Amino acid sequence: MATARFLRELRRRHVFRVAAAYAVVGWLLIQIATQVFPFFELPNWAVRLIVLAILAGFFIALVLAWAFDATRAGIVRTEDGDLPSHRSRRAVVAVGAIGVLIALFAGYGYWHWYAVTAPSPSSAPAANAGPAPGQGPAVATPFVQDKSIAVLPFDNLSDDMANAYFAEGMQDEILTRLAGIADLKVISRTSTKRYESHPDNLKNVANELGVANILEGSVQKAGEAVRVNVQLIDARNDAHLWAQTYDRELKNVFAVESEVAQQIADVLKAQLSPHETRALATAPTQNAVAYDQFLKAEFESHKAVDTFEEGDYLAADAMYKKAIALDPDFALAYARMAYYELGRHWNLRPLSEAELAAVKASIDRAMQLAPDLPEAHLALGYYYYWGYRRYDDAVAQFQRVQQLAPNNSQALAALAFIHRRRGEWEPALASFQTALQLSPRDANVIDELGLTYSLLRRYAEAEQQLSRALAIDPEDSQARDWLMIVHLFGHGDLQGARAVFDPLPGWRIAGQINAGGDALYLINPRVYLHLYERQFDAALAEWDLAPVQGNPDDRLVQRSARVAIQVIANRRAAVQAECAQIKSLLDAELAKRPDSLALLLQASWTSVCLGHNAEAIAFARHATEVLPVARDAYFGMFQLSGLAEIETQAGAHDEAFKLVEQLLAMPAGGTMTIERLKRDPLWDPLRKDPRFDLLLKRYEAKSKDAVHE
Repeated sequence: MATARFLRELRRRHVFRVAAAYAVVGWLLIQIATQVFPFFELPNWAVRLIVLAILAGFFIALVLAWAFDATRAGIVRTEDGDLPSHRSRRAVVAVGAIGVLIALFAGYGYWHWYAVTAPSPSSAPAANAGPAPGQGPAVATPFVQDKSIAVLPFDNLSDDMANAYFAEGMQDEILTRLAGIADLKVISRTSTKRYESHPDNLKNVANELGVANILEGSVQKAGEAVRVNVQLIDARNDAHLWAQTYDRELKNVFAVESEVAQQIADVLKAQLSPHETRALATAPTQNAVAYDQFLKAEFESHKAVDTFEEGDYLAADAMYKKAIALDPDFALAYARMAYYELGRHWNLRPLSEAELAAVKASIDRAMQLAPDLPEAHLALGYYYYWGYRRYDDAVAQFQRVQQLAPNNSQALAALAFIHRRRGEWEPALASFQTALQLSPRDANVIDELGLTYSLLRRYAEAEQQLSRALAIDPEDSQARDWLMIVHLFGHGDLQGARAVFDPLPGWRIAGQINAGGDALYLINPRVYLHLYERQFDAALAEWDLAPVQGNPDDRLVQRSARVAIQVIANRRAAVQAECAQIKSLLDAELAKRPDSLALLLQASWTSVCLGHNAEAIAFARHATEVLPVARDAYFGMFQLSGLAEIETQAGAHDEAFKLVEQLLAMPAGGTMTIERLKRDPLWDPLRKDPRFDLLLKRYEAKSKDAVHE
């Protein structure tokens, strides 16, 4: 009888209804937490804490449902029904006590986890601590997950040192398989490639990479026999978790990479989806000779990315084609070949429409053979981005890569690049930081972050990141270029800029002029310091020594750069014959490629030299139409700057002042700054105009106001 009365009272107070609604909402929240938290790399304890909090809240909700009711008059206390009041109060107290106990248990669980696993203040590096002697700028130590791993370069133990490509390839393929496991955090190759195979202080390496576990390995190849040694180490306590030696014939070596990745997943207790299990077990090819050619192509491709030499790109391309000829169903070879062909298109020399169509055919073939191959979607994303700036299509492909290979840092960096092209500056910064979680020692991503800060005129942060990139890779030419620009255009520090370029960087002629626009890239950053100091003869002499023999395109750039230097030095009369010869060559090339930013840049300076001012301005303006800021906020700013420079030299000063003000008001810190306007001889024709000093004073005042805000 008492039980029946209690149940009637529960129904009257809507306790059952509240319990059902809470259960549905709580279940949904738990599902969201378990699916979303791993994507953001939140630790497992965060999910457990959410579950415990929901359980505690359940009992609290029952207490509130018993004691209060929602009416039109608002929340009111529920009147006691057919239960004695002391029993009603006793039920409330009992249910409330249970809720409090669960809440205390959840709080204790969190405190216990933090006390046991969080780094102590004495042992964890401070986020803003200075660098150790001989090291680059300090970086905040990332949170270390138990299921995190870095694969260090494998030792090449072969008698033939030419087999280094094979050891590197084995490491890369194991890493690629691990990168597809969502339950692991896997550090990219670009962050591990500079470490030794067996470093002396494994704990320091793990701390720098933000991982708990390190995989070391070695490869010995002799004829058709291959021996692979691997060992998995918990770097936090130097515990050897697993080790194995594989002796295989070359024709059966494919399975080793899958077995190693599967064993690591088992040891680290990573949960695999059915798709991930299938991907781990799938070999890229069953043709040993084709696979060998593929690994050689990968080795050459990595070299090309480091050197920016077209010959290295072409050598890699030939090897990919050999691999495909041996196995026409080699999807990974098609995808990687297409990706590096697009890299050559973007960084060195643009491909023709026919060549881009051939690249797309390779990607389509890869997708046909392996629809869920992450590398195929990555290549397709870059085809849309680097080929045609179709950002929405590119983003869709890069997001698909993230779904298929959650640890692919290339896709994360690509999203940051696209944010920057769209002028979405804060999302770009955030995406670069996210990419650095998977690639904390990737000098290229770090210097892209620094470059972005410099465009925003946040020069102190830019200098920090660019210096950090150079500490990791002293040969990082882009970081050196932009650190020079930060010193020169950002700080007005000529001595600091000179120090950055001591010794001088390589030429990279094709890569420098590819973006077009600003005279800085025609004259070349390594030469521009001479021009900036008005050492015009030294600048010309530097170009006389440029390695352009045998390359007509580079030779044309050399001649055009010399013309631009002479124009800025106010020596146009001395180069009229040279300008006339160059103009005929440029007209012929522009007839074939009318939208080439590099050719438009050269043609505009040559026309100014000849006094064809309207034509010069038309060339420069066409560049802003080919690539407006609305289409590309990064390269577009250089086209605007280039137009302002040509208008300055062509006497169109009213239009030049308008563009200078526009550029000063927008993120264009790599090309238009007060410090550059003050000193760069390029702007000499504007200096006699009274508006010039007024403009400098106005923007200097704005800069001071911004500092004091």
